[in-house]
Amino acid sequence: MNTKIPAQQCNKGFLSGVLLFVVTLGVVALLGITGYVFYLLAKLPRVDRLADYKPPIVSQVFGDDGSLVGEFYLERRIVVPVNQIPRKLIQAFVAAEDASFYQHKGIDYFGIVRAAVKNVISMRKKEGASTITQQVTKSMLLTSEKKFSRKIKEAILAKRLEEKLSKDEILYLYLNQIYLGAGAYGVQMAAETYFGKNVNQLNLAEIAMLAGLPKAPNTYSPIKHLEKARERQAYVLDRMVKEAYITPVEADHAKKTVISIHPMKKVNSQQSAFYLEHLRIQLEEKYGEEQLYKGGLKIYTTMSAEMQRAAYDSIRTGLKAVDKRQGFRGPVKYLKETDVEAFCSKVEDGIDQAALVTGESYQGVVVGFNPEKGEAHVRVGDRTGVLSRKNMSWAGKVGMINSYGKPEKGVKALSLGSVIDILVVTPDVNKAGAQFALDQTPDVQAALVAIDPRSGGVKAMVGGYDFRKSQFNRAIQAKRNAGSAFKPIIYAAALEKGLTTATVINDAEVEYPDGTGKIWKPKNYDNTFRGPVTMREALTYSINIVSVKIMEQIGVAYTVDFAKKLGFTSKIEPNLALALGAASVSPFELTGAYAVFANKGMLVPSFFITKVTDTDGTVLQETPPPVAVPAVSPEVSYVITNLMQSVVMSGTGHRATINRPVAGKTGTTNEAKDAWFVGFVPQLAAGVWVGYDQERSLGSGGTGGQAAAPIWAEFMQKASASLPVEDFQAPENVSFVLINPRTGRLAREGTPGAVMECFIKGSEPNSYDGEGR
Repeated sequence: MNTKIPAQQCNKGFLSGVLLFVVTLGVVALLGITGYVFYLLAKLPRVDRLADYKPPIVSQVFGDDGSLVGEFYLERRIVVPVNQIPRKLIQAFVAAEDASFYQHKGIDYFGIVRAAVKNVISMRKKEGASTITQQVTKSMLLTSEKKFSRKIKEAILAKRLEEKLSKDEILYLYLNQIYLGAGAYGVQMAAETYFGKNVNQLNLAEIAMLAGLPKAPNTYSPIKHLEKARERQAYVLDRMVKEAYITPVEADHAKKTVISIHPMKKVNSQQSAFYLEHLRIQLEEKYGEEQLYKGGLKIYTTMSAEMQRAAYDSIRTGLKAVDKRQGFRGPVKYLKETDVEAFCSKVEDGIDQAALVTGESYQGVVVGFNPEKGEAHVRVGDRTGVLSRKNMSWAGKVGMINSYGKPEKGVKALSLGSVIDILVVTPDVNKAGAQFALDQTPDVQAALVAIDPRSGGVKAMVGGYDFRKSQFNRAIQAKRNAGSAFKPIIYAAALEKGLTTATVINDAEVEYPDGTGKIWKPKNYDNTFRGPVTMREALTYSINIVSVKIMEQIGVAYTVDFAKKLGFTSKIEPNLALALGAASVSPFELTGAYAVFANKGMLVPSFFITKVTDTDGTVLQETPPPVAVPAVSPEVSYVITNLMQSVVMSGTGHRATINRPVAGKTGTTNEAKDAWFVGFVPQLAAGVWVGYDQERSLGSGGTGGQAAAPIWAEFMQKASASLPVEDFQAPENVSFVLINPRTGRLAREGTPGAVMECFIKGSEPNSYDGEGR
């Protein structure tokens, strides 16, 4: 018997099953979501640690006059309390970023709905809904991963943060943590970076411009994109009017206010890079990375900012001159036409200023020629300029090929797509019309170190042409043959041993067994012999054979021991070749030895750091004034100084002449692989080395007098500009008598060619020409 089930009953059963399934599914989903939330809750970081949170702070390095000369940081930030931040600035950020900040409890639910509607209507993500509190949790407690789970974590943490901290405490974290472009973190550093002011000195127009940066710091940068920054500024001001923080009249006035971009003078880390790196190594070893890069240390040093700038500029100018004497090496590389845009875009990203800076070098791409005028059109980033034939005359006749591609091998011509170094002669206006000169990054390197001989403070140090390309500090780490720059040490040892400025030595050919069965015949640089000469003449003209004979007379071992008294720590081989500078020493060592002569024979240990304090001002270390140790007698120091004055006034070091008394010595090694000039004025000793890292000849003009002395002179001229002119004072135990420089004997008044010579009392000649000794 068939029983027919009514259709209505079947439908009810089906609907009940579906309902049961949906409910079950909903319960399972709810349980899953709840479980997932609890899982996230268990893994969330604690927000209470933010109550005592101290944002990473820049460690600052100060020079000898208290000026800022360097910084160590992971994020460039100076923390400022909320009560020192203008109320208008807080209101501007709130209006632009989170209008309901003072009403919500961490999450703006209405803002989420509003943003969602706008994004759906525009079919793209046009507006976000993160509150200031959420931005704080995202930047300080979470990673930057782009997952839905992070948004959930962000919301939960924002709620917790609002329960733990006051609104002002949240603003303190936000306004000190936020990145505002150009390497600036926090509103204080941004105020300095863009306007050269402290945050409490900003006007409304500047405040609104800063508040417009969080959305896209690079896009709205007032340094590079002022018009876009103006548009964003207007948006912020309108939002402030809408929130009743300012009146329409105030907003209009701010929009009309002229914005003057005057960045506070930033620390030029490039000019001080080698000095700062030397400090960093010491400080990191002592205090650790965390405290150095985040702890806000204040490091006080012996550096003179003026001298450091002079050292940097002199090295760069001098090396370019040495390098250009070797000729134009050709373009850095050749680009395909399709690669030009990407290359220029990368160059533009590296240019901080709105316009190119006169006197600075950049990389540019040749994009066209004007054959009639013999000009090349060069693009640097987003701007173009002209490279005239006159402004590349140093390179000789450079061909111009109006097509892309590398020229034939050996042809140093410019073709389209050629990447070249250019120097800005006249800057661009509105990214067009700049005048360029052909430049070239030197292959040759140099080092310069300057020391206060009286205090031991290292005033300036440059260890190479470009720290970004090579961090090897040639001022301290390079050990190179000193050449004739070592001769003053030998001559000073001879003076201490009893020889005098008037001791006559025969400059004539000599030979010595070298210990291997062969004969060593030292030669003079000019391959000539002068016959009998005084020690003064021998040092003035850097006569090699005389130096060898002097060292043979006083003893090699004695000379080495004498050098150690002057502070040399490098191993010095005891052989006669030392007379020609066969000692591998650093510029730092050699300059320190000359500083002893400048300081009347007193050796003062060199140092860099005077004091280090923490962020609260507690002194962590302090360097007491170094104790001076007698190394050489004042009389020997004065006489060797007097001899070295002759080197500068009339000898190989004449290019080191400046407008004050100078003593110094050139040095050139075999085949001109190393060029030196080390010298001093009474208040400052400085040494310059020039050479290639992989030893090879400096070529034409590669002597110490031609390559190193001009760098030294340019530096010392600038470095001593603020120092009073002083002469070298002779000790009481030094006398001056008239002698015949040809014989080294006393001379009577009126004797042709007679000169006044200095002696340590008791060592003067005691006979006249024609008399018995």
